[in-house]
Amino acid sequence: MSIVARLNWLLSLEAEERAVVLSLLTQAEQQELRWHWELWARPEQLAPQCDWRVWLICAGRGFGKTRAGAEWVRTVVRRNPEARIALVGSSLTETRAVMVEGESGILSISPPHRRPVFEPSLRRLTWPTGAQAFLYSAAEPESLRGPQHSHAWCDEIAKWDMSSGRASAAWDNLAFGLRLGECPQVLATTTPRAVPLLKRLLSAEKIGDTVVTRGTSYDNAGNLPARFLSDIRAAFGRSALGRQELDGEMLEDVEGALWSRDVLERCREPAGRALTRIVVGVDPPASAKGDACGIVVVGLGDDGIARVLADCSVTKPSPERWARAAAGAARLWNADRIVAEANQGGAMVESVMRAADVSLPIRLVHASRGKVARAEPIAALYEAGRVRHQGHFAELEDEMCALGAGGQYHGPGRSPDRADALVWALTELMLGTGGRPRIWVQ
Repeated sequence: MSIVARLNWLLSLEAEERAVVLSLLTQAEQQELRWHWELWARPEQLAPQCDWRVWLICAGRGFGKTRAGAEWVRTVVRRNPEARIALVGSSLTETRAVMVEGESGILSISPPHRRPVFEPSLRRLTWPTGAQAFLYSAAEPESLRGPQHSHAWCDEIAKWDMSSGRASAAWDNLAFGLRLGECPQVLATTTPRAVPLLKRLLSAEKIGDTVVTRGTSYDNAGNLPARFLSDIRAAFGRSALGRQELDGEMLEDVEGALWSRDVLERCREPAGRALTRIVVGVDPPASAKGDACGIVVVGLGDDGIARVLADCSVTKPSPERWARAAAGAARLWNADRIVAEANQGGAMVESVMRAADVSLPIRLVHASRGKVARAEPIAALYEAGRVRHQGHFAELEDEMCALGAGGQYHGPGRSPDRADALVWALTELMLGTGGRPRIWVQ
């Protein structure tokens, strides 16, 4: 009986029978079984049995996507000794750190006697069979123009750089180079986010070009700390962030909202631009029972473009706590000014912040218009490419993408506190006195 046949027979046994058989194996045999992924994997972590070109695993964090990707690569190598595989991550650093050298990466899950040789300088893995894999960055789409491959594993595609169409260009250049072997295949693993490339792949499912596996963080509960699962469930539950990052849901845009997720993805950039001015926007809660105090840090670049630097908002804070948080954000980012809405507290807002040791200038602003009306000119700045996000700010962006539909707010919480703080900060930086709401001079 072949190894594959014996393995299939073992898998066919009931759990108790399988345990008895395993106990009869020698230590060497038990050690060898560790590397048989088909024995330990959950069914959804194994490649579809049908004829497929693209397999998309779109699931929550901790689902086991990376392990599934690395094991699929190992399976490809075992079945195709001449395979040429592209490994594509959001950056070369992540490709190496996660896909190759990570805890669930290719090197870690490979048996010692069949482990590939990794040559970092050449961005290459070479297996004893002669199969090879090459590392690429989706942020450098031109690096995928020209090389040929038989297979590809693309990790966290929803995190790829969307600015200037880089993510789609990287995917397309990769696709043009998949012309080796009789049946080129691509595995894409990702946590869902409503970005153009992921939407495109999901739409291909309807025409049968892509097989999609969906799942949640809880599907892998047996391999995750129970405390982790209980803590994240308590912290995020059915919030928009929890639904996306844990339940693996694709959060679609709210019809009529001032911002779309596509717009926000296009405005994302890495940190590093020189800044000429930094402002902290603060939207204090009406009471200690309020949802949150919005605290957002925004800087003006030397190119005249604003950058969102940090979301330091705090939930259900006392006046002293949100004031300390605002003061801490101002000190950390060496801000030039704090701009705070004073509708709910007047001079008390400034007094609370002064008590928290805020020594820099504080501008108190009074909202004479509704939140949506105030946000409209800021949304126009995004459309014009005059605002960038240096990082991912999930909770802030959820509020932004739910503001404006029918003049209302349809997002998480009772009020878009984070988005309001963003609007105050960007109004101060970008619109000048002509665009500011009425100001109380203290």
